[in-house]
Amino acid sequence: MVVKSSSVVILFSIIVLVVEGSFQAISASSVADIVTDAFFNGIANQAGSGCAGKGFYTRSAFLSAVNSYPAFGTTGSTDDAKREIAAFFAHVTYETGHFCYVEEINRSSAFCVTGTQYPCVPGKSYYGRGPLQLTWNFNYGPAGQSIGFDGLGNPDIVARDNVISFKTGLWDWMRKCHSIINSQGFGATIQAFNGALECNGGNSAAAKARVGYYTDYCRELGVDPGANVTC
Repeated sequence: MVVKSSSVVILFSIIVLVVEGSFQAISASSVADIVTDAFFNGIANQAGSGCAGKGFYTRSAFLSAVNSYPAFGTTGSTDDAKREIAAFFAHVTYETGHFCYVEEINRSSAFCVTGTQYPCVPGKSYYGRGPLQLTWNFNYGPAGQSIGFDGLGNPDIVARDNVISFKTGLWDWMRKCHSIINSQGFGATIQAFNGALECNGGNSAAAKARVGYYTDYCRELGVDPGANVTC
């Protein structure tokens, strides 16, 4: 439906923005419209009472983090937005066990690689933390620079500040998966995150679990999962 005034055309289905001389379609639905209390808590409430993530991962913290990534869950059609959100939460659900884990279970390694531009700080470990389990010094360093925290000197903040924690997940998502979820399918996002271990004859059970969460969330959000769901 289009309503015209003397100089304004309001499109209710989509909003079209002019970005550097080109047009970019933006979903009219906000992330908050799609990630409702019922959707978010439907995942979080499956975490047991003894889980570290119980009460740490909240919808309000997620929405606060989303404000720093305005293209997340808004680019393209409403169906595109829903697929991206379903995909993000499918990976989060797998990585955290329905928002149970804030930190990696196996912390025996410091996850430090020498010879990078992000040198490890003595005594600090860069094991997985947060909704997408940010891991390795070469990821903590740039994540901290982008978000605004000391990723190398204070990696523990990812497990203490729930907004920063969600920002690390969104930061990782935007650089790896935002541009491919709707053009290449969910399978490409598995490949981007853990393809070497889970795809092409790897841990197919893990990949299958991610796909299961994705299709479940697409069904809940009322959107077709699209093509190329597996890797």
